[in-house]
Amino acid sequence: MPKSSFLFGTVGSPTSTPKNPGGTVGGIARTAELGLGALELAWVQSVRVSEEKCAEIKATAQKHSIVLSVHAPYFINLNANDIEWPRSRKRLMDAAHYGHLAGATDVIFHPGSYFGREAKEVLEMALPRLRECAQTLREAGNPITLRPETMGKSAMLGSLEDTLVMALEIEGVQPCIDFAHLHARPGDGSGNSYDEWIAMIKLVKKQLGASALKNIHIHLSGIEYGPKGEKNHLPLAEADLKYKELFKALHDSNCAGRILCESPEMEDDALVMQKAWEKIKG
Repeated sequence: MPKSSFLFGTVGSPTSTPKNPGGTVGGIARTAELGLGALELAWVQSVRVSEEKCAEIKATAQKHSIVLSVHAPYFINLNANDIEWPRSRKRLMDAAHYGHLAGATDVIFHPGSYFGREAKEVLEMALPRLRECAQTLREAGNPITLRPETMGKSAMLGSLEDTLVMALEIEGVQPCIDFAHLHARPGDGSGNSYDEWIAMIKLVKKQLGASALKNIHIHLSGIEYGPKGEKNHLPLAEADLKYKELFKALHDSNCAGRILCESPEMEDDALVMQKAWEKIKG
């Protein structure tokens, strides 16, 4: 059992990863050296990895006791038209297939855009598509969890409510909760207090049950936003995100899981977060 109820890490290999061996294998070793416990493989442009490399990644992660997840390519849209959807689907399924071979337990993906339509209408198309993906993976013996991420712009499919509907409706689907995105999404500075985060956590528990709080997957960074939501990720020290209040809300709600940092200063801020969590946890 890990000492902390949360494992901390980065989305993508730490920027301080040496060039030799470099890559994901070097990133895993560097993650362990830093005293972090998790790494998210940033396959955000495409999935270009061999089965042999996946086996090496898996063995290295096991050697260093680092838990792995995958960030699938950005270009996935559950609300794509009929011509584009097969390409979106392939990106998600490739990330799940090779991610599983590499030892990852979860695949995080951006669920898409509303294209100006109402969330309920978009979900009527998105849910059957995601359900088919999850069922196909199970039939292939792949237990990886698909995690639609909460998004930082109000025009994007990916409110907390959207991701909870997907998780409630489809076995093998759970949310990836980016609390920085949820802070940025309204564009008015809200979603940045203990009480607001407690309300979000309670909604997760109400919809998915207490067990969902014991294996919660979180993305976090500082964030710059405007009236339409997210603009850029920022270092924690340059942002207004009250992450210590968030950690208190997570602690008081008996949450556990992983927190992956997407700050431009990835491993530095991941270590800052880990230290803050340990202090709050006592």
